[in-house]
Amino acid sequence: MTLYIQSQPFAQYKPVRRAAIRRWEQQPQERALGVNVREEDNAYVLTALVPGLKGEDLNIQVLENVVSIEGEYKAEEAEYLLSELPQGAFRRTLRMPTEIDVEHVEAKIADGVLTLTLPKAESARPKKIQIAVH
Repeated sequence: MTLYIQSQPFAQYKPVRRAAIRRWEQQPQERALGVNVREEDNAYVLTALVPGLKGEDLNIQVLENVVSIEGEYKAEEAEYLLSELPQGAFRRTLRMPTEIDVEHVEAKIADGVLTLTLPKAESARPKKIQIAVH
């Protein structure tokens, strides 16, 4: 029996791997926006980190119970040794558990944090029923 030992058994695949990584890096990547959502009595509160973006950089739409947030981080024309900051377009669409009162939605950005207050529609809010005593 003959045993062949190679110091780098996959060395012939390195150029193919490098080319695949380069193609992936050059393609525009649409990223998902990470969010937190909490429920309050009469509204949902959505928060997302959007460092460096202003209100005019975002497109927020609400239709019935679907919330859509999209925007883009502008890429700088510089060559970096390390680049970990977000770049490119992002989009996030969420279906909320109940219908949203679109007329009273509030959005604000403070210190790189987007906060959306999404009031529940009147039909989705719990109603307190008074019991008549005779």
